[in-house]
Amino acid sequence: MAIARFKVSDRGQMSLPAEARRRWNLDKGGTVEIADLGDSLLIVPAGRGGLRALLRAAIEDAGGYTKLAQATAADEPDLA
Repeated sequence: MAIARFKVSDRGQMSLPAEARRRWNLDKGGTVEIADLGDSLLIVPAGRGGLRALLRAAIEDAGGYTKLAQATAADEPDLA
């Protein structure tokens, strides 16, 4: 996983590196979705069904919501 630091302009703009734009087919412009997670932002290209589809797939890959919630509660009792 690559991690990069970006500066946000006083107008609220930032640039994605050319390599990332090409990889995610945003080199000619495009749409992204941003989830505010409280202490971080998650930026996802919207072209693959969007953020909701990505989260649904991750929950299903984890065995469904109930299994994921039980595993989270076991690992982090404060979140139960």
